[in-house]
Amino acid sequence: IDISAQRSKDSTEFIGLEFDYVITLCDSAREACPYFPAKTRVMHHGFEDPPKLAAGALDEEEAMVHYRRVRDEIKEFVESLPRALEKEETE
Repeated sequence: IDISAQRSKDSTEFIGLEFDYVITLCDSAREACPYFPAKTRVMHHGFEDPPKLAAGALDEEEAMVHYRRVRDEIKEFVESLPRALEKEETE
């Protein structure tokens, strides 16, 4: 899946929209997350920041190791999310 044209969005772009869930993936997003109505479930699952991790890399390949690891962690989290939410709803 090509996501090269995608970009991060500021939470203010979504003011007025209703959500069942809001999930933040980095601490800065968590801190900037606006208030949502009580029916919106706000969750946080933090991941390390690849640019910060890659800053000390000796070459591009070493830097990519950090990006790939975080990418894989996010993928695993996203794939496990439906089961986790379903389990939570039945408890």
